[in-house]
Amino acid sequence: ANGYYYSRWAKCFHGSRDFSDMLFIDNYIFNKDVYIQFNSTVGEFVGYTAHGVYNADLWNKNPNILQQERAGVDTYCKHNAELYQSAIADKT
Repeated sequence: ANGYYYSRWAKCFHGSRDFSDMLFIDNYIFNKDVYIQFNSTVGEFVGYTAHGVYNADLWNKNPNILQQERAGVDTYCKHNAELYQSAIADKT
């Protein structure tokens, strides 16, 4: 209870059946506060604390990190959504 809490939540949102409007959000959380967020619509990291702004700036300057995060909408979101969709459609 007297320690620190770190988590990372990656979330995907879509409204269309073809996933053309898929949105990828990757939150970095420390002590229950989001300090850095990647949003696929924005296309880069945004910092919400002094430490988050510092790291977001570093990560945004690294093309490898940005490329990996930007690909997340396809490699993570759309990939898994297609698996879930086919599993559900096969059952109905």
